[in-house]
Amino acid sequence: MKKGKLRLVVKVGSSSLAAESGGVDPEKMSLLVSAVHHLREAGHQVVLVSSGAVASGYQKLGYQQRPRTLSAKQAAAAIGQSLLMQTYTQLFAAHQCSVAQILLTRGDFSDRERYQHAFQTLSLLLDRQILPIINENDTVSVAELTFGDNDMLGALVAGLVHADLYMILTDTNGLYDKDPRSNADASRIPWLAEVTEEVEQLAGGASRLGTGGMRSKLIAAKTAQGLGIPSFIGKLEQPQDLLAVVSGDGNGTYVNYRPEEPAPSGLPTRKQWIKLHSPTRGSITIDEGAAEAILEQRRSLLLAGVRDVNGTFSPGEVIEVYCGGELIGRGVSRFAAEELAESLSTAKTARRSGTVIHRDQWTETI
Repeated sequence: MKKGKLRLVVKVGSSSLAAESGGVDPEKMSLLVSAVHHLREAGHQVVLVSSGAVASGYQKLGYQQRPRTLSAKQAAAAIGQSLLMQTYTQLFAAHQCSVAQILLTRGDFSDRERYQHAFQTLSLLLDRQILPIINENDTVSVAELTFGDNDMLGALVAGLVHADLYMILTDTNGLYDKDPRSNADASRIPWLAEVTEEVEQLAGGASRLGTGGMRSKLIAAKTAQGLGIPSFIGKLEQPQDLLAVVSGDGNGTYVNYRPEEPAPSGLPTRKQWIKLHSPTRGSITIDEGAAEAILEQRRSLLLAGVRDVNGTFSPGEVIEVYCGGELIGRGVSRFAAEELAESLSTAKTARRSGTVIHRDQWTETI
């Protein structure tokens, strides 16, 4: 088992919190709180990413099942989020644990200053032994500002706080080679080196109370792995189960996690923002020699390798980089688009030199 204090992100879905008839299931929430408490008692830092706001609130609006319209979901979330936090506050208080609510949207990640503030806030809370409870701000989110589901939100939060392990809790104990509901001979897959396209095809659809499904969880685990973070997808049944997950004995599927080995080196916060969150203002195409230099030789991207420029961008803005029609990475340009275009037009009469993207401000695509 890994020694010392770990930083863990635990994501729990609606199906693992809400009652079948709607509202919060006190027993499910008590089990989760006890399991998180055991992690903290063992010295680990925990961030909880909790779904369940819509599922907890729609009954109060008079709906018999999860609503489909955006306004109804947002209203249900406004009611349900307060119910969730009220219950969490009471349950964790019994363990002498204070909690903090954090509601996020995509805009909090895409804006660099807000992204840095989120990191600083979470770091301070964890250092002061406060448990952050995070959810998407469903009440104000619109389609272009959502994470898709909280599985992805959890993966991005795991990257943001440089977690040692991302735990995705659901109502099934991991990934199977066949659908266990219709195949008695289905076998659970306990460990994956990576999430491939073939692995994703084994996943099914979403649960009735949630928006995700096994495919969503695999994609989130794949995103986390791209940020240098291993994952676990599985079921919580006993208060000690999350400690078992850390030790490698969890009831589910691990993605690239070996408890006896040191945690992988995560991607720095600055590069995470460039890779996954930053808005892009344009793109450039580079030749194969430049691609080899930046991808394989780990060098900076030089002006001499640029072959085409698209869009309008200024120095300091993030651009996409293509080679042979394929997106290979993103980085912070040191040149404006018009400067690069001008250098291309004078390539035959003047020697082109300079660094377009420094190695420290470059990330490869997932």
